[in-house]
Amino acid sequence: MIAYLGRIVHDNDAESKLDDDVSSISKSLDLQGSIENGDVSSLASKDFGGLYSVKPLFLIKPSGAEDISRVVKLASRTSNLTVAARGNGHSINGQAMAEGGLVIDMCSTEKNHFEFLPINGSHYIDVSGGALWEDVLTRCVSRYGYAPRSWTDYLSLTVGGTLSNAGVSGQAFRYGPQTSNVTELEVVTGKGEITVCSETLNSELFFGVLGGLGQFGIITRARIKLQQAPDMVRWIRVVYSEFEEFTRDAEFLVTQKEGESFDYVEGFVFCNNDDPFNGWPSVPLDPGHEFNPTHISQTAGSVLYCLEVAFHYRNSDHPTVDTAVNGLLGRLRFVEGLKSQVDVSYTKFLLRVNRAEEQVKANGTWDGPHPWLNLFVSKSDVVNFDRTVFKTMLKDGVGGPMLIYPLLRSKWDDRTSVVLPEGEIFYIVALLRFVPNGPSVEKSVAQNREIVNWCIKVGLDFKLYLPHYQSKEDWERHFGNRWSRFVERKASFDLMAILAPGQNIFRRDPPNIIISREF
Repeated sequence: MIAYLGRIVHDNDAESKLDDDVSSISKSLDLQGSIENGDVSSLASKDFGGLYSVKPLFLIKPSGAEDISRVVKLASRTSNLTVAARGNGHSINGQAMAEGGLVIDMCSTEKNHFEFLPINGSHYIDVSGGALWEDVLTRCVSRYGYAPRSWTDYLSLTVGGTLSNAGVSGQAFRYGPQTSNVTELEVVTGKGEITVCSETLNSELFFGVLGGLGQFGIITRARIKLQQAPDMVRWIRVVYSEFEEFTRDAEFLVTQKEGESFDYVEGFVFCNNDDPFNGWPSVPLDPGHEFNPTHISQTAGSVLYCLEVAFHYRNSDHPTVDTAVNGLLGRLRFVEGLKSQVDVSYTKFLLRVNRAEEQVKANGTWDGPHPWLNLFVSKSDVVNFDRTVFKTMLKDGVGGPMLIYPLLRSKWDDRTSVVLPEGEIFYIVALLRFVPNGPSVEKSVAQNREIVNWCIKVGLDFKLYLPHYQSKEDWERHFGNRWSRFVERKASFDLMAILAPGQNIFRRDPPNIIISREF
C-alpha cells in the first residue's frame, strides 16, 4: 500500500489509474467511510476565499476518528504525504488544502456526537468536530432550551474549524472566544493517536490545539459550555460621526459587569454616502426604515461608525425591556435620530448572516473571490489605524462589511496557541470584501498587503487573525515570544509536519522543525 502511494506521488503517468484503485485503497485502509480521487473533486481543491486552488491526491470522507487516525498513520509511513482537515471550506487563503496530499472532509462526521450533559449544576453539549454551529444552535435550543455562550457571526462553520482559530463574535467581550468555552476535546494527533484532552488531562495538547491552526491535531469531538437560551433579542444599531466617541461607548459597554450592559457588542465602519453596499443603506435593520443623512453634521468625514448591540430577554421579561434598553442607550453619545432597532427571536438573530448569505447568493456574489483581511489591533494603536486605514486607504469602502469592535484580553486563555496584542482592550478589524473576478481581486489583495506592511512599518501592535504568511520569518514575528512554545508543541504532536500544510508554517521536513526549536 505504501509503495503504491509512493508511485502515485512520483509517477506522472499514474493519474489514469487513480479511479480504478480508489476502492482498493479504501479497503487496504479498512476505512468505514469513503475515498475519492482528488483530481475530480472540486470540493477539496478550493475554498471560500477563491484565491488558491490546488489538487489533493485523495479526498477522504471518514466515518469517525478511527478513519482519520488510519489516514494520518498512513501518511506518516510515507516520505512526503500530508493531511489537511477541511471543515465547511470557509478558509480564505488555502489553509485547509493539501497539494498532492490527503484532504479529510470533516463534514462527513457531523452527526457522530450530540449528547447533552448536565455536570455539577452546569450544562454542556458534546458535538462532533465536523458539526456546523448552525446545527448545534438549532438542535440545542429546540431540544433542551440551552445554547452555547460564544459564537461566530456566520454559523455555517464547523466546530473544529473555529476552535482551531479562536471563534469570535459580539459575545466574546463577556464569555471570551469559543476557545474559552470548551472543556474537553477528542483529537487525532499528527502521530495518528486518538487522544482525549482537557485542562487537566493531556493539557499541553488541549491548549495547543485550541487556536493551533490545525498544526497539532484534528478535533473530532468537543465539549461546549451552554447557558439557558433567551427567547428574544432586541437588536439595535446607532451611528457615530466621530471615531473617538464610537470607541468610548463601545469600550464602556464591554467593560461593564454582566447584567449592566448589552449581551452582544459589535461595530462597523461605513461610507458617508448613499452607496448601497458601503454607505448609508447598509445601516437600517428595518427594511421600511431609511437612513436620514440630514442628522449627520456637515463637518463629518468620509466614513461613519455604527455600534451594533443586542439585549437578550425572555418573553415574560418584555414589559421591562424598554426600561433596561433605554437606560443603557441613554449613557451613549450616538447621533440623535440615527437609531434602528428590531425585535427578533434568539435563533433568528444568531442566524442573521446566514440569511444575508441567501441574498448574496441570489445575486451571484457569494461564489466569487473573497480576499478578506482580519486583524487584532491594540487599543493604543486603533486611532492611528482608523486615521490611516479607514479614513484614507478605505474611504470608499471594500464592497462588503468593515467590522471593528473591542475585545478583552482577560477573557482569553494565554495557554492556548492564539496570540494577541498587548493590553487589556484590543480591537478586531475584519475587512470582508466581496469582489468580482478580474483585476479587482488582485487590487484587493494588494491593498490588504499594503495595510499589513504599513502596520509593520509604523510598529503597530497588531496580530493577524486567521493568519496567512509565506515565510518562517513572518511566522516568527507573528508569534513573537510564543514561537518557541508553538514549535515545541509541533515537535511533540506532529514532528513529521503531516498536518495542515496549507498554513505554510512548517514543511514536511523534520530537520526544519528541529532547527526551528533553536529560536
